[in-house]
Amino acid sequence: MSSSTTAPATRFVAERLNADFGLYLSDARQLEQRQSAWQQIEVFENPQFGRVMRIDGCFMTSERDEFFYHEPMVHLPAIAHPGVRRALVVGGGDGGAAEELLKLPNIEHVVLAELDEEVIEMARKWLGEIHRGALDDPRLDLHLGDARDFIAHTDERFDQIILDLTDPFGPAVELYTVEFYQACRSVMAPGGVLSLHLGSPIHLHETLTRIAASVRAVFPVFRPYLQYVPLYGTLWCMGMASDSVDPATLSAAAVDARIAERGIADLQLYNGAVHQALLAQPNFVRQLLARPAQPLHSGEQLTEVRDPAELPPVVVTLAE
Repeated sequence: MSSSTTAPATRFVAERLNADFGLYLSDARQLEQRQSAWQQIEVFENPQFGRVMRIDGCFMTSERDEFFYHEPMVHLPAIAHPGVRRALVVGGGDGGAAEELLKLPNIEHVVLAELDEEVIEMARKWLGEIHRGALDDPRLDLHLGDARDFIAHTDERFDQIILDLTDPFGPAVELYTVEFYQACRSVMAPGGVLSLHLGSPIHLHETLTRIAASVRAVFPVFRPYLQYVPLYGTLWCMGMASDSVDPATLSAAAVDARIAERGIADLQLYNGAVHQALLAQPNFVRQLLARPAQPLHSGEQLTEVRDPAELPPVVVTLAE
């Protein structure tokens, strides 16, 4: 007499990057899910990435790959700057960008402007390996609410601004506009640096070119840079903007020297050679960025970026 047992079903979660392309992860154990006033927030465990946060169906960050984008977003512009003392993070409620900023030896004050308090609460509860206590560091001030309102009323001037935002659909798209970049520039100290996500040159052509055009309309110095991000499933483009600071003027040796002189430690990705590699552009990316594109203005939308809730659900079917 034989008996058999049925293995428990594995739940998969998927993100559609466009109509024909996406990625899935096994949701080995869901830790928490909340519907805030602004968005749906999930944290689950995955064997490959550890704890993962999704917002509105989009993978945002994970314990094991967060350095792939937090380090380039923070350190490439910070190393180009003579010495960042005051910084503003817009979004970034997981605390990963703030944690990287707090590695800078001269940093005195970081403002984290996050719209959704529940993202902060979920990160404090579940994502300690990402923020490493940065959310409660005495050098960090947390501003809850619309970052545009904070920027409009602050008297502070920042050496570095990091736009660590959710995808540009719905209300978030206003933070990718010419008007918002103008507002950011107004609170930057002379020689300040700004970094942001531009999207993917693989599947977000309109998004990348229009956001790039919007930044160029405001800042005289603009340098796109590239990094593969495992959790995003694709090559990802970021950008640095400034009134005068250009990261492309630094050699690999100069970057390594600044890292050593400033005593920046615990970097898993960024160094002088990687600085050069981030700024290198394949020919197809050069051609894409050279296309004429209209800057994005307040009230406009990006046609190729859709709220996942508006799309049919993704079904992962595994062959026997």
